[in-house]
Amino acid sequence: MELVPVYEHIEENPELAADPLLTESLMMSIDFYKRVGFVPPWICYYVKKNEDLVGCAGIKGKPVNGTIEIAYGTFEKCRNQGIATAICKILVDLTIHTDPTIRITARTLPENNFSAKILTKNGFINIGTVIDPEDGELWEWEYQK
Repeated sequence: MELVPVYEHIEENPELAADPLLTESLMMSIDFYKRVGFVPPWICYYVKKNEDLVGCAGIKGKPVNGTIEIAYGTFEKCRNQGIATAICKILVDLTIHTDPTIRITARTLPENNFSAKILTKNGFINIGTVIDPEDGELWEWEYQK
């Protein structure tokens, strides 16, 4: 699998912008950069497998106090194939390769769902509940090196 970066400006993403199925998520990523900055590799990505886009991934901004938060997902047709587990691992590997001292976190709904299983498979542990200003009560997970 390969990470396809989402660049800061729409004109820098011609292949992605040409796909009408990506318009909303592409613009959300570009708008997100306006709030948190564009600091590679701490950016948004699409994920390709065998030349097909299979999902999205991202690191939600540059490290703050030595910590980053990852996020990922697969497109509907690609679910239940181990792709999200692989995407999560790619984000962890990217972070460790960039700076092995960074604390890696993720957040999920407060329930034992697919995301919780994916994080557990990738070496994360649930460290408790947090209140997110946008998403409300969530579980926070931390990668155990």
